[in-house]
Amino acid sequence: MLNLHPDVEVAKTEIHYMPITLPGQLTVEKTPGYFTAPPAPRRIWATNPAVKLLLIIRDPAERLVSDYTQVLHNRIQQNKPYQPLEEMLLSNGHINTKYKALQRSFYYQHLARWLELFPREQIHIVDGEALIQNPFPELQKAEKFLELPPRIKTDNFYFNVTKGFYCMMSAGHDKCLDESKGRPHAPLSNEAFQKLCRYLRVPNQIFFKMVGQRFDWC
Repeated sequence: MLNLHPDVEVAKTEIHYMPITLPGQLTVEKTPGYFTAPPAPRRIWATNPAVKLLLIIRDPAERLVSDYTQVLHNRIQQNKPYQPLEEMLLSNGHINTKYKALQRSFYYQHLARWLELFPREQIHIVDGEALIQNPFPELQKAEKFLELPPRIKTDNFYFNVTKGFYCMMSAGHDKCLDESKGRPHAPLSNEAFQKLCRYLRVPNQIFFKMVGQRFDWC
């Protein structure tokens, strides 16, 4: 979405390394794996300690289900076996704390590593749910954080009824997020989901205090 701004150049894929930026150019790239990878904060700090970081977050319980759904889709495409989500999430009726997708949902643990090196003011938190529901205000906040002149406008977005989320419009061309976005979540019983929500309540509260902001999560 930031690519809508004329002063921004965006890396086209998740390149897993910060690209070199030319003088006077703002380069943006996204790789979700940075946030939870232990070596990432120090490597990025060594590359550019003044870098501005944007962290897009969503309800960690919903994020876990989405994480599993992506893996499930890939395994089905590759004709590989898979376990139902509930079997991976629960062990003898209790939350399986060894499940990696759960560990990735402990936002406060991962953010703590970044705050050891980067001051809080260099990290901008983007509300992922708000970004889906109404992207323009979140883009305005990002422009301000990146010290960009305001160039992105409301008419750069339109709601695609078929896809069920906003797409982008620029110079007469439209672009929607790839087909993995908006994919129906894998099934999970309400009982299991509520157990997950209860388990994440305390980690979420710790994260809220760290960022000085609360979110409407389960």
